[in-house]
Amino acid sequence: MLRTAFNAQRRTFATQAAESLLPKKYGGRYTVTLIPGDGIGKEITDSVVEIFQSQRLPIDWETVNVTGGEDSKEGVKEAVESLKRNKVGLKGIWHTDVSRSGQGSLNVAFRKELDIYASLALIKNIPGVKTKLEGIDLVLIRENTEGEYSGLEHESVPGVVESLKIITQYKSERIAKFAFDFAKKNGRKQVTAVHKANIMKLADGLFRKTIQTIGAEQYPEIVTKDIIVDNASMQAASNPQQFDVLVTPNLYGAILSNIGTALVGGPGLVPGANYGREFAVFEPGSRHVGLDIQGQGVANPTAMILSSALLLRHLGLNAEADKLSDAVYKVIKDGKTTTRDIGGSASTKEFTQAIIAELNA
Repeated sequence: MLRTAFNAQRRTFATQAAESLLPKKYGGRYTVTLIPGDGIGKEITDSVVEIFQSQRLPIDWETVNVTGGEDSKEGVKEAVESLKRNKVGLKGIWHTDVSRSGQGSLNVAFRKELDIYASLALIKNIPGVKTKLEGIDLVLIRENTEGEYSGLEHESVPGVVESLKIITQYKSERIAKFAFDFAKKNGRKQVTAVHKANIMKLADGLFRKTIQTIGAEQYPEIVTKDIIVDNASMQAASNPQQFDVLVTPNLYGAILSNIGTALVGGPGLVPGANYGREFAVFEPGSRHVGLDIQGQGVANPTAMILSSALLLRHLGLNAEADKLSDAVYKVIKDGKTTTRDIGGSASTKEFTQAIIAELNA
């Protein structure tokens, strides 16, 4: 069993959703919104569906097929309505075409519409995956709804674009409390705020000060630190073992999650979740669409499967979540049936079948 090595991914995760908000169907079954997304999204969510069916887990899927090529407002509407009914979702990544002027990110619009404000990425070495650095075990918590991703930009005159970065005390306070609550519940000792307050003294200064104040006044047992984002990037690449919990504004979290993901073996390995006051959506912690390998059957579904284990834990199905995570780690550690991104030759389907075989062993 690999529970000791991965205990940080097995505890009850900080979430603002009360158990009473989790819907149950007749007979004790949950309905969960399934949003495959773009690129390899359907391939890796199909792995989860196949595994859940094989184990007869009490999950019924309400599938919403929305792609990033659609208009943001119309494309997100159906997914939002489904989440409002079900409260819980499993989601692939939507692709945002940067060449299409005026098209916003569906991912950002979706999170803002449901106020899913806290993004969680679990960045940790997995035994069996060879990496240059070992001993990495950091949690990245990212504010999901404001900062540079506020979506407030316009062309004031031809050739001059103004883009507004929004940082508020209220949202800084709630992401700070989420980060410290997570640290406290999961035995973490340190929370580090990532900022650029040396330049953006008002906006990032407010974020930094808020994290420091919340830590000092409400969580004195947890060490509170802060670090400038460019130094954080260098330190993450050279000495990531020093970090425990990182809490960041939106853009910095996006950058650091990708650095961390590269350190532990790639985007196919990092699970993630997004929490709000009423809703929880589980998706890979590194938000890569995988358009370059779409349809080839070689995608690594580990991140999505481990994200689905977080979903099970969120629903209170802890034993099922532990069993699923153990099976994934066992298959990877054995190294006999792994996908090519981590040195194997197995297809997505073969890897999924290996996990099912381990679950049934």
